[in-house]
Amino acid sequence: MSIPESRQTLTEKAPPRRGRVLFATVAAQSIEYYDFLIYGTAASLVLNDLFFPSGNPLLSTLAAFATFAVGFAGRPIGAAIFGHFGDKLGRKPALLAAMVLMAVSSTLIGLLPTYGAIGAVAPLLLVILRIAQGISVGGHFGGATLLALESAPPNRRGLFGALPQLGVVVGMVAGTLVFLLVSNVTTASQFSAWGWRVPFLLSVLMFPLAYFVHRHIEDSPEFRDADRRSADKKRSAPRSSVVQVLRRPRQILLVACVFLPAGINFYVIVTGVLHHATHDLEISQNAMLAALMLSMLAFAAGTVGFAWLSDIVGRRRVYAAGAAFAGLWAFVLFPLVETRSFLLILVAASVGQLGVGAMFGPGTALFAEAFPPKIRFAGSSIGNQLANIVGAGLAPFVMVGLMAVTHTSVAVSAYMAAASVVSLIALAAVRIPKDDTDGPVASE
Repeated sequence: MSIPESRQTLTEKAPPRRGRVLFATVAAQSIEYYDFLIYGTAASLVLNDLFFPSGNPLLSTLAAFATFAVGFAGRPIGAAIFGHFGDKLGRKPALLAAMVLMAVSSTLIGLLPTYGAIGAVAPLLLVILRIAQGISVGGHFGGATLLALESAPPNRRGLFGALPQLGVVVGMVAGTLVFLLVSNVTTASQFSAWGWRVPFLLSVLMFPLAYFVHRHIEDSPEFRDADRRSADKKRSAPRSSVVQVLRRPRQILLVACVFLPAGINFYVIVTGVLHHATHDLEISQNAMLAALMLSMLAFAAGTVGFAWLSDIVGRRRVYAAGAAFAGLWAFVLFPLVETRSFLLILVAASVGQLGVGAMFGPGTALFAEAFPPKIRFAGSSIGNQLANIVGAGLAPFVMVGLMAVTHTSVAVSAYMAAASVVSLIALAAVRIPKDDTDGPVASE
């Protein structure tokens, strides 16, 4: 059977599986990001006192947010490890391994003794488990995204690649709801003693989902097609996809720079603003959690809507508009939050997340299309996760530090705007391989 015929066969078989693939990838991303993001909420609320008691609230908060950032440092490691196996063995086995790692590490955080119980060993173990979470997310992003994108119709790759990112929304909302529920049914002392552990212990739900993926989901048709073509050329052993990607440092750096404002703006809003509002502005914890949870609806709408638009007008145009808007909105975000009005805080967070969605939506497909199929898992994952180290992971830490030094939120807004400028410059320079697409016009 010729290659074109085999492609046709795979394409004909793909549509009945698309629904299951989308369900599995969205569900997996939901639990994965639930696990990863609840750490940020816990760091904002209790981990500073429980694991980093110093007598200085600022130092304890910085230490807690530093461990939040450490999770992002583990993500490129996961991107490299899972990227190698995801490009060699398939998207599905890499995704399964990442899911199990997240379930184990998050559950163990929920069981971890505090500094008061075992001293300095507690924060050390917390850091190790947070790194494990980061390694998991670093591999999970490529597995879930590429399974969906590579199973999509040719004119819907942007939309299919973005749909698993709704897991960020579901995970954030679910995590916030669990924290709201636990904080409302416990006293402050009970929440500090054991209530904060409940969200982490619910991570065991990842195990039955992993079993579903193992039994009912097949690898993407595009990967199997590329794998078969590689098997026809086995005269020389193929290099690791990670090695091949690292031989393209310019492309990796550009992809990382493009993604900077998406991660920075998202985590400034969901983590940095939460801390600023509850600690500096003395706004109710429950009110802030509710506003941030509702703002994720705007993120979801922006992610899906702008991904769909990118299939029509091109990824670069949509992403550029989102990055430019995010840079401008940064100077509106904090003045609205500092009014202490719930309605204006909701507007600030929601409009900000709409701008983030305009980057997340088309960005997923754009980053995947920046690399050919046989090195796509490693390439898109490493570039994305490098951006998360420099941008998303450090964003709450940088925000707290800037406000402590300058005593104004304007410095944070300037930091967010600078990331948008860097992104726009990199976006103009990133190259898309000729055999791939950047929306309707690859050379756009």
